[in-house]
Amino acid sequence: MLNINQGIFKAYDIRGIYPEEINEETVYRIAQAYVEFVKPKEVVLGKDVRLSSPSLWQAAAQGINDAGVDVIDIGTISTDMLYFSVAKYGFDGGITISASHNPVQYNGMKLVREKAIPISSDTGLKDILEIVLKSKKTTAKKKGQIIAKDIMEDYIIHVRSFIDVDKVKPLKIVANANFGLAGEVAKKLTSDMPLDIIGINFTPDGSFPKGRPDPLIPENRQETISRIKETGADFGVAWDADADRCFFFDETGEFIQGYFITALLAKTFLTRYPGGKIIFDPRLTWANIDTVRENGGIPIINKCGHAFFKDRMRREDAVFAGEMSGHYYFRDNYYADNGMIPFMVMLEILSASEKTLSGILAPLKNKYFVSGEINREAGNTQRILEIMEEKYRGATVEHIDGLSVEYPDWRFNLRSSNTEPLLRLNLEAKSKELMEEKRGEIIKLIDQIENDFN
Repeated sequence: MLNINQGIFKAYDIRGIYPEEINEETVYRIAQAYVEFVKPKEVVLGKDVRLSSPSLWQAAAQGINDAGVDVIDIGTISTDMLYFSVAKYGFDGGITISASHNPVQYNGMKLVREKAIPISSDTGLKDILEIVLKSKKTTAKKKGQIIAKDIMEDYIIHVRSFIDVDKVKPLKIVANANFGLAGEVAKKLTSDMPLDIIGINFTPDGSFPKGRPDPLIPENRQETISRIKETGADFGVAWDADADRCFFFDETGEFIQGYFITALLAKTFLTRYPGGKIIFDPRLTWANIDTVRENGGIPIINKCGHAFFKDRMRREDAVFAGEMSGHYYFRDNYYADNGMIPFMVMLEILSASEKTLSGILAPLKNKYFVSGEINREAGNTQRILEIMEEKYRGATVEHIDGLSVEYPDWRFNLRSSNTEPLLRLNLEAKSKELMEEKRGEIIKLIDQIENDFN
């Protein structure tokens, strides 16, 4: 029996430290279990730029082929290219070897079935783990083969179809690819546009020489901010290592919360699809609810996480969805998220406006005052949530994801992390002073409850 670290099976994917927790043998067996679970005719197989990805890709391909199934080799990709390839060409499923924005020593696997429907812990990862634990290695009489497929040109055409390319005006942009594939893709997408792109970390390098490739970490943003200020750029954009999350900075270098980007993109897609449904997460909601309603759309609040979002988008036939984490989903992108479409749409928004990006966002930022996500270490997260709910029992309370507490002039969401002993707090208020006051109050309360336990 294979000795496997079951902790690598996360809520939405498989991730662990290479080679201690995840290695070629593990990946081979998971790929075989995937074939047994999904029963595909062919499996699309891609990989990110990490140093261990080629050998893990080889192991996955071997596992799939030994099980008698063909591999469609789409090469080194961004994660959203996996979704695109499976959905556009009608394949039965796909795997990419990637640990997303995790530190350099990690690697992993993201798995999807037909139509790029994600396989998460609730929809198959647990079953796949069971198969790995119980099954022996499978060798089919007739082994599968590897068939190379170049998807890049079709992917570029697809992403560009979200805007009228001829309407893009001259803009100066600082773009940070964080050593992933985003730089090469961005160059192909914009090759005929009148843009001055100042690329940072554009050459793929899986050793991630500047640290963890995640723009949500504040210290990771400094290089982008400095270059915007030095060059007088119109805006900045950054991607994580697997390029499925997209982040923006205004012309002053200020990082823009995903909350406000969701509202901005929602407005754009409601212009295209009047009366459409827009989905967002419960961490911060007021700007999205108001923007969607003011533009004739239907706002829907949904539990965080890409598997939950994609499922809800299909059920509602929503035109657009956004998460504060930088994942943006599009109906016309097979209900999947994509890290390049928001960049394209931002080019169109700024080309059509006389205002700067900070000017476009000012009405939102002057009305909704947000705390930013605050993480607090907490041992007994469930008990803290119960005590907090009791403390604020006079408010409107929801449990879509964690605890949401709402008063007429301020609200907060508190949820436990899927992966760490942390509570994540997001708070918004109708004034900066009230936001700061309530932020202090909530943090003090969480720390007090945690200390009482200890």
